Amino acid sequence: MASTGSTSKETVAVQIEPKTGISFPVTLDDGMELVAVGLRKKSILGLGGIKVYGFGIFADNEKLKEVLRLKMGSKAPSKPTKEMYEAVLESDVGMMVRKLNGGQSDQKLTAKVFADASDNIKLTSGSIIEITRLPGYILQTKVKDEVVSKVESELLCKGYFHMYLGDEAFDVDAKERFGQSLLSLF
Repeated sequence: MASTGSTSKETVAVQIEPKTGISFPVTLDDGMELVAVGLRKKSILGLGGIKVYGFGIFADNEKLKEVLRLKMGSKAPSKPTKEMYEAVLESDVGMMVRKLNGGQSDQKLTAKVFADASDNIKLTSGSIIEITRLPGYILQTKVKDEVVSKVESELLCKGYFHMYLGDEAFDVDAKERFGQSLLSLF
């Protein structure tokens, strides 16, 4: 953990994603807590992984604790289990993935992520993208604090977070850190 100062002399605790150097606040204004950081890589033509973006996974830990205890009882398993991840993916607990583009302007990424959302969205250096599962299985996308889409779909919510917590997660180490944070909730 590191901390940074702001103009009002507040100290905000942050965690650094080590491969990109991108920092994420440990707690958001809405109370969600950072549970894992990771890196989305893409392999092109057999060349090594190209860094696409750093991400942080945030969650409402109190509600996750309730979900896990209902599903698994009060005794923690010795290591994260598929059942734990599935309980999280199936739940309606508030979670968010915050992505930063690592200080690069990338219109191709904008086109892929937002397709038909808006032609005037520009990902400038350090742009923040937040994709949040809200109660009622609503998947909300914000770019630079502006809501660009809201879709009510249980399937879409599960599918989106499956990319980060499923069997073939973008960053296996981040998924494992998320699992360890789940164990600490027991």
